Amino acid sequence: MSYIPASDKAKITAPALQARKGGEPIVALTAYDYPSARLVDEAGVDLLLVGDSVANVMLGYESTIPVTLDEMLLVSRAVRRAVSTALVVGDLPFGTYHESVEQAIRSSIRFVKEGGVEAVKLEGGRKRAAIVRAIVDAEIPVLGHIGLTPQSVHRLGGYRVQGKTIDAARALIDDALALEEAGAFAVVLEAVPAEIARLVTKRLAIPTIGIGAGPYCDGQILVYTDLIGLSFGHTPKFVRQYADAKSLIAGAIGRYAADVRSRAFPNEAESYAVAEGVSDRLLEIDGEDVNASVDERTA
Repeated sequence: MSYIPASDKAKITAPALQARKGGEPIVALTAYDYPSARLVDEAGVDLLLVGDSVANVMLGYESTIPVTLDEMLLVSRAVRRAVSTALVVGDLPFGTYHESVEQAIRSSIRFVKEGGVEAVKLEGGRKRAAIVRAIVDAEIPVLGHIGLTPQSVHRLGGYRVQGKTIDAARALIDDALALEEAGAFAVVLEAVPAEIARLVTKRLAIPTIGIGAGPYCDGQILVYTDLIGLSFGHTPKFVRQYADAKSLIAGAIGRYAADVRSRAFPNEAESYAVAEGVSDRLLEIDGEDVNASVDERTA
């Protein structure tokens, strides 16, 4: 299929993506600010996730757990201003839907009203089904997320591949089916074996979106900074880096610093000139006795 600029495409909705099950793969990416969101949207990406991974990749936290809803709202407002076509999904941060169904609905409504998102994502399977159903009943589409759930890193004992045993695979399928029954329009599968993701995808009537889940899902998502090579620290096995933005940016900053220190920047073409006829007057000022001028002004 040929590339279609975002400006020429119809606005993508949650029902439209749900209808893509088994059809053209869904292209999804994260974004955390106006420039990245604009580039993602203009490239024709279908789903733009305002991910709680902003905690790691943009705010410098060690995990996603510390990021707050207020921080997510600030990010999502910037992202929403940049997007005209992609479906914008807000990632409910840890602690904003864990206390009660009522808390989850309040958090989701804030995300939509204040953050401008068009759907929310939350982590967990069967244990979150009632929450998913309540949010959907409040007229907000929900994207599920199972497998490796980063907000559960302490319980999981680290960022580990999930669903590797028969029992774990069955549990994963049950979680996915529970989210579908609760009304989720799609489910993210993170860090699960490809064959397990294939089984889940086959069993569901809604799309699966993989991240480290192999080629059999109905779509794929990556973290924007991983894709362009602007991440620090460990890069997961499943990431394919399409650019080396880190080297590009570091090189540009290094050349800028060298030009400033050598006085090569700015040059005459990059500087502003005075109006015609002012130069001669400036020469007069330049030739004045500075101390005399100060004495005259203060006399």
